[in-house]
Amino acid sequence: MKRLAKRVRDFNELVMFQHTVFSLPFIFIAMIVAADGWFGFPLLILGALAAISARNAAMGFNRYVDRAFDIHNPRTAGRPSVDGRLSAPAIGIFTLVNALVFMAVAYVINDLAFYLSAPIMIVLLSYSYFKRFSSMAHIVLGISLGLAPIAGAVAVTGTIPLWSLWLSIGVVFWVAGFDLLYSLQDMEFDREQGLHSIPSRFGSAATLKISALFHLLAVGLWGLFVHEASLGIFSAAAVVFSALMLSYEHYLVRRDFTQIDRAFFTVNGYLGFVFIGLVILDKVSV
Repeated sequence: MKRLAKRVRDFNELVMFQHTVFSLPFIFIAMIVAADGWFGFPLLILGALAAISARNAAMGFNRYVDRAFDIHNPRTAGRPSVDGRLSAPAIGIFTLVNALVFMAVAYVINDLAFYLSAPIMIVLLSYSYFKRFSSMAHIVLGISLGLAPIAGAVAVTGTIPLWSLWLSIGVVFWVAGFDLLYSLQDMEFDREQGLHSIPSRFGSAATLKISALFHLLAVGLWGLFVHEASLGIFSAAAVVFSALMLSYEHYLVRRDFTQIDRAFFTVNGYLGFVFIGLVILDKVSV
């Protein structure tokens, strides 16, 4: 039993399960808006399973293909994928199982969800290779998480409404923006290893400006989402709150690069949950 518990902890650390909070709120925001309220427990369970399995597959694959780099990076050398706790075959099986679970859940939800599941999985897995040849890896990561709201709308309605595109593209720039800040930690390592990233190519000053631009775009796109979906004052407040939180995030990082983890995990985690909470208030106050 202790061995099983240790195995679970190792896989949890491998994929940093707690970071799933970044994608879950926005898939459920889309489901709430698409259903014009509560969408039911079956879709709640299926939506959570889809989001968790998709992220597990993407993270497992990333850890699998990045082992040769992670073992040399002081920030990542303690990961289970490179310190001997999890073997390469075990990580490969974990990735495959989660990818199959994702596609199976999509099949249960509806036909469009299933048809889109394979292309979505390809996008999620392709991110792991982008740093080898393109500085646009940050955008690809954003797209990977930005697909969640579209998936949420598809799960409820079987369609892709325009408002879900604004919400999703906003998530793309939000994620790409905070990934730029997070990547500042690996700027010198990426240069040494010949990996491509905006920080390693353009430096920290330019990266901070590009990240701020991405987050400005995210806030504007979320405003378009609120307008297109005909949401109310609480959802508008969610956009304003997001702008304030992202501004605080940039303040933390610009003041002290040692605050990157706090900015990345704490600020962005609160942003998603407050956003969904205010959208829910909009729906229950009608």
